[in-house]
Amino acid sequence: MSRATTVRNLLDEHGRTYADEAGIHLRDTPMPLYQLLTLCVLFSVPIKADMAVAAARELFAAGMRTPRAMVDASWQDRVDALVRAHYRRYDESTATALGEGAQLVLDRYRGDLRRLRDEADGDPEKLRDLLTEFPRIGPTGADIFSREAQGLWPELRPAFDKRAQDAAEELGLPRSPEKLAGLVGDEDLPRLAAALVRVGLK
Repeated sequence: MSRATTVRNLLDEHGRTYADEAGIHLRDTPMPLYQLLTLCVLFSVPIKADMAVAAARELFAAGMRTPRAMVDASWQDRVDALVRAHYRRYDESTATALGEGAQLVLDRYRGDLRRLRDEADGDPEKLRDLLTEFPRIGPTGADIFSREAQGLWPELRPAFDKRAQDAAEELGLPRSPEKLAGLVGDEDLPRLAAALVRVGLK
């Protein structure tokens, strides 16, 4: 099978980003960027991907779509939303992390993560380091944010973490992020990265 066919099949069968699955209409505006950060917090514990996505959808359905709304919700409101999504074991600590993280977005970035991008000044490693200052987000969460946001912020391209690279190698595709990026247009980079991660999780 040619690389082009492999990539086309990947995108057709698995090329839905996690942001899209969580109902986030990702744009370079404050609310969807914050929602992506929330999703990354939810992913940053050893839990199944579909459970993290369900938890994000539940939080957003309960109105917690902006940092102000997250802070204004009670800790118990956040716990209850997570429990409804069966996001157990980590529900209480995650509810705390979400509240503290939302307060940090308000205090440091005035509710707009584009200011975090400005602070990084085009340096993707600095941007990742700034992301890890949020409670619960470590290298894995920063990888997820970079993977999903690379369609919006060109300085993050190409963002293919180790899991995506391993899956690419298994499929006979190049392991190098730069070479993987050459297989699709910029707009499809987040979809290809997500597809490779999904295949790698199977």
